[in-house]
Amino acid sequence: MKAKITALTGLPLKADKAKQEEAAKAEKLKHELALLEAALYVAGRPLDLKTLGSILKTRSKRKVQRLARMLMKEYASRNTALEILELKDERFVLQLKAEFTPQVKRLVKRPLLSTGPLKTLAYIAYRQPVSQIRVVAVRGRHAYQHIKQLEEMGLITREKSGRSSILKTTPYFADYFGLSHDIATMKRQLKRIFQKPQSQ
Repeated sequence: MKAKITALTGLPLKADKAKQEEAAKAEKLKHELALLEAALYVAGRPLDLKTLGSILKTRSKRKVQRLARMLMKEYASRNTALEILELKDERFVLQLKAEFTPQVKRLVKRPLLSTGPLKTLAYIAYRQPVSQIRVVAVRGRHAYQHIKQLEEMGLITREKSGRSSILKTTPYFADYFGLSHDIATMKRQLKRIFQKPQSQ
């Protein structure tokens, strides 16, 4: 009889404990999703699973990917101006939906590149892979300083090739300007941009 009473009194305790564990799990999940959202918002660019994992303090790429996809679905269900996309190379990005860009793009603030470095960057992006000698021949000797600045900003890479260097844009460049990582596609996108008439 005593054993039966003990078993009966233990049931509510077990139920309470299970509820507490479920609540703790739900709270932990909510916190992890909020951390991912914060990381993607602050970065303003695509982040890979390793980077997101470092925010969540986990090395499990599978866990990070599962959580990121959960957050992505949550954003899709909200039907707001923002969306989370899963890109190639296991990267995720929080961004404005394309249909809202034309109305608000004039408000975007980015670290400014003056006209000279911007033209040098455009030439490198369109002609890449291109030798530094070629860039300087076309853009003038001031291009050396532009190349240094662009490299420091992480927009281009420089690889030694004989007496010169070969210049290419970085994945960060593509993300920064909203261009494709595929070079051929990027060049087509740039061509369309260059051919657009300047707004009055």
